[in-house]
Amino acid sequence: MSILVIAEHDNALLAANTAKVLGAASRLNAEVHLLVMGHGCTAVSEQGSRLAGVSKVLLADDALYEHQLAEPCAALVSRLATQYRHVLAPASTFGKDMLPRVAALLGVGLVADVVAIESEDIFVRPVYAGNALARVQSLDPVTLLTVRATAFEPVAEGEEVVPVEGITPVAVDNASRFVRDELRVSARPELTSARVVVSGGRGLGSKEQFALLERLADKLGAAVGASRAAVDAGLADNDQQVGQTGKIVAPELYIAVGISGAIQHLAGIKDAKIIVAINKDEDAPIFQVADYGLVADLFTALPELENML
Repeated sequence: MSILVIAEHDNALLAANTAKVLGAASRLNAEVHLLVMGHGCTAVSEQGSRLAGVSKVLLADDALYEHQLAEPCAALVSRLATQYRHVLAPASTFGKDMLPRVAALLGVGLVADVVAIESEDIFVRPVYAGNALARVQSLDPVTLLTVRATAFEPVAEGEEVVPVEGITPVAVDNASRFVRDELRVSARPELTSARVVVSGGRGLGSKEQFALLERLADKLGAAVGASRAAVDAGLADNDQQVGQTGKIVAPELYIAVGISGAIQHLAGIKDAKIIVAINKDEDAPIFQVADYGLVADLFTALPELENML
């Protein structure tokens, strides 16, 4: 049977996560259909139709899906899912909000945060805040997976453009409504897709001093992240949090400044290619996972590093 991959997008652009979920789907060696749910999102379906491995794009273009609320999306996906062996979505806020509802509607289980696919029914996912990996077997007729995008390589554009097929919306008694978006506008790259990430911890002391990181990030063209402790202390915004309870990142270079290295934070950076740690506490756990470590006062080290760049 075929595989259904749920596209994540903003009605104009396909999210980078989608190509990585398609990369995961390619491990299952079956025909892949890409589902685009939105409103005025024809451009997204066209982008999806050019991705390698996709044999058909299903387009549900209706006002019901404009903001991709979980309830109407889950109703449609649960209707379609019985025609597929696997349904995949990114382990992002979108996927984690929608796919559990699909599981409930179908009465099947959900394998969350998949980082490896061993066969059509055996999958690997992190447990205990990423300290261990569990091998999970799904015996359900439809297997629902949320995929950790950083664990898979994205597919490239294919040589052919595949057809786009319109599908009828599924009416639903929707108890939720969209109120508004409050988005922070930033010239910096998005945290989960950035090539370089500079993150700060509670050691920076204040929101004003957190700006030291932003100057370094500007020099490196990097995204700015934060530990959970820094967010809880009000030094950074919630959407900057990196870790098991925040965003999972996989940059080529991750610079951790004043971060001790709590387990939940390390779970969010395990796929970073190179980790650099700056901390005045030489016994900080972050040094056990860092490729390069500098034991120094960050308020001295950061300006010096900035001047050298």
